[in-house]
Amino acid sequence: MADKLPVEGGSGLGHNPFAGLDATGLPAFALKESQAPAAKPEAPRNRGRVDITREKGGRGGKTVTVVDGFTGIGLPEKEQLAKRMRAACGCGGTVKEGRIEIQGDQRETVARILSEAGFRPVFAGG
Repeated sequence: MADKLPVEGGSGLGHNPFAGLDATGLPAFALKESQAPAAKPEAPRNRGRVDITREKGGRGGKTVTVVDGFTGIGLPEKEQLAKRMRAACGCGGTVKEGRIEIQGDQRETVARILSEAGFRPVFAGG
C-alpha cells in the first residue's frame, strides 16, 4: 500500500509570500478621464404616476405584476427598467404593449425601483 498523505490539518504556511513586496519604484496609479467611472445620472424627481397591479386572468393561474401608465418615456428606457426589476426580483419579465410585466407578486420591489427612478408608483386594483 502506498504512503498516504496526512489529513489531520497540519501546520499553516508559516509566512506570507507577498510580505517582502513593496511599492517603491512603481508608478502612481491614476485614472485617465476616459477610464474614470461615469457618475450615475441623477433621475429627475416626479416623472409621473405609474400604476402597479397584480394580474392572474388569462395566464393559467400564474400571478404577474404589471406596471402601466408611463408618460414621456420610450421603449428603450422601459426595457432598462424591466431589466433592473428582473435582476432585483430574481425572476423573468418582459415589456408588452408599453407595459412592464414581471413574473410573480413583486409589487414592493417594483415600487422601490420605480421610486428610485423618479416615478410615483401607485398600487392599483387588488
